[in-house]
Amino acid sequence: MRALNSDNLKASYIAVLLAAAVLYVATCAPGPLWQDSGMYQYRIWHNDVEGRLGLALSHPLYHLIGIAVKYIPLGEFAYRLNLISAVAAAFTIANLFLLLRLWLKKNLPAIIAAVTLALSHTFWRHAVIAEDYTLYTALLLAELLMLLQYVKTKRMVFLYLLALFNGLAIANHMWAAIAFACYVIFLAALLVQKQIRLRHLGVIAGLWVIGAAPYEYLVVKNIFESGFWPTLASALFGNEWREDVLNVGLSARLVKENFIFLAYNFPTPNCLLFFAGLYGLKKVSPGRGFKNVLLALLILFFAFAFRYTVPDRYAFFIPFYCLVSILIGVGFNLLITSPNRKTLRWIVLALALLPIPTYIIAPVVAQRMQFNLPTRADVPYRNDYKWFLRPWRTSYSGAEKFADEVFKELDPDAVVYADNTMVYPLLYMQEVKGRRADIRIISEHASSEGLPVLSEKSIEQWLSEGDVYAVSPVDGRKQRRIVWKIGD
Repeated sequence: MRALNSDNLKASYIAVLLAAAVLYVATCAPGPLWQDSGMYQYRIWHNDVEGRLGLALSHPLYHLIGIAVKYIPLGEFAYRLNLISAVAAAFTIANLFLLLRLWLKKNLPAIIAAVTLALSHTFWRHAVIAEDYTLYTALLLAELLMLLQYVKTKRMVFLYLLALFNGLAIANHMWAAIAFACYVIFLAALLVQKQIRLRHLGVIAGLWVIGAAPYEYLVVKNIFESGFWPTLASALFGNEWREDVLNVGLSARLVKENFIFLAYNFPTPNCLLFFAGLYGLKKVSPGRGFKNVLLALLILFFAFAFRYTVPDRYAFFIPFYCLVSILIGVGFNLLITSPNRKTLRWIVLALALLPIPTYIIAPVVAQRMQFNLPTRADVPYRNDYKWFLRPWRTSYSGAEKFADEVFKELDPDAVVYADNTMVYPLLYMQEVKGRRADIRIISEHASSEGLPVLSEKSIEQWLSEGDVYAVSPVDGRKQRRIVWKIGD
């Protein structure tokens, strides 16, 4: 009977994994992208594991995986990198399903939680472009799986695996430092209660160090090159984000936008199940430690994202959305799974799919209302309402069209200045696709190895070497010039 249940569980896990993979692969961006995604594509093309934006933004594990994928000779290079996020997102959803299934021993609450996260706007949006967020969430859900299994079985192997996964998560994104702090307190409590011994902590620490090795290597390297304190600041804040990371002020605009983000990720009455799950968590938790860690993660991830002030702060709610989805599954288990509520189960399942029509309708309504979006509205070949409010990227080729149009207007041996949004599609088309090798592309500041920057020479020096063009951020759909010659 146990073997049969185990086989059924494996089959269910694989089914959820494949279903999520189909969703994200089918909606994945097919080529080069703008902004951070374009930067990641460029960095991986140059095998640049560290970047130049500070250690907190290096994300070495993600880039090492990307470099490995780079050498797989199948399909478009940029598409392969975008698929990393899709595959990691599929594992996130499967891990979430497995967590609830092992915890509650029921399929339907696990399915509701998995569908809720899978269709949440910000998670889906970052599952189909080159980004490191879904790799982090896959590791976070793996950590919580190991924590659950340890609390249920008291087997040390699960704490060892928890440490390894958290180390890998640190190597991918400094988000993992929040979970790390929670696990340290959890382990300290176990040590005080004599449930683990110092030798166990030694193994745990060793496995964590192994997992975090890519990031640790960069930290040690930078300590030798720059000193301890500059390296510590770089590891915590990057080169220029100290004020954003440490911000404690809240404006009315910030609060309003954050609540809009939250509502748009769960545009369904099912979100009320979160409060039921929060209220009933103590009743169904397999142990006090597990409940405390979940609540601590929920509060800390929410607090970090809510008062963060970077332009793309909506993405930093993603770990919080993972915890919300878990509690929605718990709330469903407490309120809906009784035998006399079969009709209500189907209603809740139908409501879980409500985000899809919401994402179809919302851009149309928002555009008519001229709703102010937290995006850069001057990017050519991009309707920002559709770009931001619809998470799928099927057949999107705006960045490639933009680069082709720029290249058509340039004279031979020109120098092109582009900002950090516009520069990466140009570099991709030149270096990966082999277009216009005669021109030189420069940017405001280098975020990766090998990228020439304006500060390397004065504008007069660049002009002395040939014609210099600047990319104009105008809407490509209006068919206006998108480059102009400096000095004309």
